[in-house]
Amino acid sequence: MNGRPAPRDGDPAESPASQDREPAVPPTSWDPEPAVPPASRDRDPAGRPRNARPRDALGRPLPMGAAGVERVPDDYAPSVDQAMADAVRYLAEERPFHAHEVLEGRWKTGPAEERELWQGLAQICVGLTHVQRGNAKGAATLLARGAAGVARYGSRGGPGAVRPFDLDAVVRVARELATDPSPDPTTGIARVRDALGTA
Repeated sequence: MNGRPAPRDGDPAESPASQDREPAVPPTSWDPEPAVPPASRDRDPAGRPRNARPRDALGRPLPMGAAGVERVPDDYAPSVDQAMADAVRYLAEERPFHAHEVLEGRWKTGPAEERELWQGLAQICVGLTHVQRGNAKGAATLLARGAAGVARYGSRGGPGAVRPFDLDAVVRVARELATDPSPDPTTGIARVRDALGTA
């Protein structure tokens, strides 16, 4: 006996040629206990990571323990009106990353039939964040993706469709910015904010 477990029928690892070789990696002991997430990760009771890492005003992660700007809470579940008001307010403050977090809160907690709208809006705001960070390629990608999502949502329509603003205006502005992101982030942010303010 070579100390290995008995082969199962049809186990290719137990061909005559493989019986003479030692395993490439020595066997390790099996730990029946489930892995415990590291203590440094902030998690909710279900084990999902929380938004604990501090970030700067442009949404860039900072080292743990650093002073960052106030964040949108993980359990933020806004109504349509609250999401729109908060997103427009953050855009007025030139904080599109935070507007994205607000819109993401609605996307994750709102009805399934609205998710494409809120996801698209969140992506547009991430695109604006990339403009602020000087990443024109990332900005163009996210602005175009977000515009496409909002346009798809708008094309479905229907009697229960949420239309808290002029969808076409937001899509038009996001597509224009995707094609030619303004080197001045303030201009692009203001254009999206104004489009979101139209009914």
